[in-house]
Amino acid sequence: MNPTGNTILVTGGGSGIGRALAEALHKLGNHVIIAGRRRSALEEAAAANPGMSWMVLDIEQASGIRSFVPELLEQFPKLNVVINNAGIMRGENLLEQPEDLADAEAIVATNLLGPIRLTAALIPHLKQQPGATIITVSSGLAFVPLALTPTYCATKAAIHSYSQSLRHQLKAANIEVLEIIPPYVQTDLMNGAEDPRAMPLKEFIAETMALLTTQPTPPEIAVERVKFLSEAVSRGEYEKVFEILNAQHFE
Repeated sequence: MNPTGNTILVTGGGSGIGRALAEALHKLGNHVIIAGRRRSALEEAAAANPGMSWMVLDIEQASGIRSFVPELLEQFPKLNVVINNAGIMRGENLLEQPEDLADAEAIVATNLLGPIRLTAALIPHLKQQPGATIITVSSGLAFVPLALTPTYCATKAAIHSYSQSLRHQLKAANIEVLEIIPPYVQTDLMNGAEDPRAMPLKEFIAETMALLTTQPTPPEIAVERVKFLSEAVSRGEYEKVFEILNAQHFE
């Protein structure tokens, strides 16, 4: 990925990893558009980073994406990078789920269907750009699941697989497909902002940006901290890592 001179959309850009990525890319001289559900968070982030743009997007809703994309491309016709970062994470006890499965369905719609729908809507435009990049944000939990958050982990495993297929299908086009694979990072996701076990957000962004700006950019952006999970299978340690990660079991 060319590290500068891009027009970049970051979903979930009002807070957490999304905002930190947006700010780091903004500082490199890119025009960054942050999108998300919370107008107040977007306005605050944009105000703190003069020149950054923002748009409200409810990525959980297919109708929201359909109305969002034409407005986005009308305002920012040079858009050439999209970062599918928006996501939600909720604990679920599979033995006591409500009949409507509202949490599971919201997680699937936000974390999986949202990126798929947005990517599909933007590919025709991205194919017309001199160079374009699609970035997905998965998780170390795509490789070894945290049993407390089964649907979240399943959506991240699916995004990892989707990214591989998307990369293969677009290899003849001028569209690069990258995947960022975060470990447990100190953000508000599942109230982890103050958890000392999590990787500090600034450290994660610094290491991620160093990899993202490498030429050529590796297709999978994996900081050292996440390799305990992402390389568990290749080390022959999947069962061991699963047990460590899920030390507390549902009875």
